[in-house]
This record gives sequence, structure tokens and C-alpha cells, in this order.
Amino acid sequence: MQISIVLPDAIAHYLTEQWGDLDTRIMEMIAVEAYRQGLISVGKLRELLGMKTRLEVDTFLQSQGIYLAYNEMDLEQDHQTHQQLQESGIL
Repeated sequence: MQISIVLPDAIAHYLTEQWGDLDTRIMEMIAVEAYRQGLISVGKLRELLGMKTRLEVDTFLQSQGIYLAYNEMDLEQDHQTHQQLQESGIL
């Protein structure tokens, strides 16, 4: 889908000076807001923004003030997984 918006030339010029390519910046804004609202996954965000790795996405999200949702239950699950991997000799 292609979407067009109309901006006064002076505003478009100023925003381009501040943000660079407006098409890219607007796509980033839409993708970030969709992710923030839980409408798309990290994988879909990566796809929309043409990023190759999860690390790229994480770095980008951090630059936008968005950090991974990671709570105590997630930490406990990771700890249990780590212990299981150690016990099985994988780690």
C-alpha cells in the first residue's frame, strides 16, 4: 500500500533537514507505534524496516526509548532454561 500526505513545502524542507528522508522516518514512526501498541511483532517490525538482525531491531527500539518487556517471570524461565542446558551438558 502506498500512502500520500500533503505538507507545506517549508515544513517538509525543515523536517527533511532534521530527520533526513521523510519516507523512511514516517515508516519508522508507524512501525514503532504499531509495535508499541502490540499490533506487530519484533519480527514484523524488522521486516518493515528492512533490518537484518534482531540486534539491529533492539538497538533501533532503544534509540526510540523502547526497551524489551522483560519481567521476573521471564528471568526465572531463562534461569531454568540455563540450568537445564548446563545439566544436559549443552553449556
